[in-house]
Amino acid sequence: MKGWIDTHCHLDAPEFLGQHLPVRQRAASLGLVHCVLPAVEVANFDAVRRLAHQGVAFNGQHHKDSYALGIHPLYVPQAPESDLNVLDQALRDHVQDPHLVAVGEIGLDFFVPQLCTPAMRDKQLYFYKAQLQLAAHHQLPVILHVRKSADQLLKGLRTHQPMGGIAHAFNGSAQQADSFLELGFKLGFGGAVTYERAQQLRRLATELPISALVLETDAPDIPPHWLYTTAADRALGQPQGRNEPAELPRIAKVVADLRGISLDVLQAATLANACSALPKLRALLPPSAPKPIHPKIITP
Repeated sequence: MKGWIDTHCHLDAPEFLGQHLPVRQRAASLGLVHCVLPAVEVANFDAVRRLAHQGVAFNGQHHKDSYALGIHPLYVPQAPESDLNVLDQALRDHVQDPHLVAVGEIGLDFFVPQLCTPAMRDKQLYFYKAQLQLAAHHQLPVILHVRKSADQLLKGLRTHQPMGGIAHAFNGSAQQADSFLELGFKLGFGGAVTYERAQQLRRLATELPISALVLETDAPDIPPHWLYTTAADRALGQPQGRNEPAELPRIAKVVADLRGISLDVLQAATLANACSALPKLRALLPPSAPKPIHPKIITP
């Protein structure tokens, strides 16, 4: 069995309503042994926890999934400050839950215009710093949303020093990548790396140490190129392909080809890297999954 881990997918999203079991089984049939399900707002804390505990049965094994709790920057505008108290209490209530592996999805988004007003930037920064403090207090790593915000995120990490984690959908500079790595983070690569025009991202996926990489889909978002349809095509009635965890092995093939390595080497490395970033994952992997190999002993 290939031990692929999707370190970031949203199986609780409306696009998967009533379909999460067949979606999860389809991924399991392609060797995906684990999904990490980050929350985005207080309202979906229970949903991600329930789905993570449910996991999926496949080939006589129960594949256990995991979850993270946090308030996403896109949901910060409508979030009252009291939601931080709700998050704190949820972390207190469930910190002993082996399926709770991180605080997330948290971070900053300075790409969406509505979030870039002075007031919204300040509110994002307030929620980000408060959630970093909660992560440090509860001794959990963090899953970060990074969009046009890497330098500000790094500043917060240096101040509050959480227990590492993952910079999800990373698309910054090589210098910023090095800074995240120095702080104990892994970098998430997904569907965006499959586009030939994403030259900077592909260069990072090729040149960064293999110990830096984890794989993700962000399903149902960030579809790989083979699912993407243009706005013109959508206007003509052609639907956008829905991203899902089953796409991860094919995304992995793109990364392996870019690096000139085998899928087995990439699988072993990214499994080890995911367990390094989110240590509670180790206990959730099925018995037949390959044991994590320390990335330093894997040939690049």
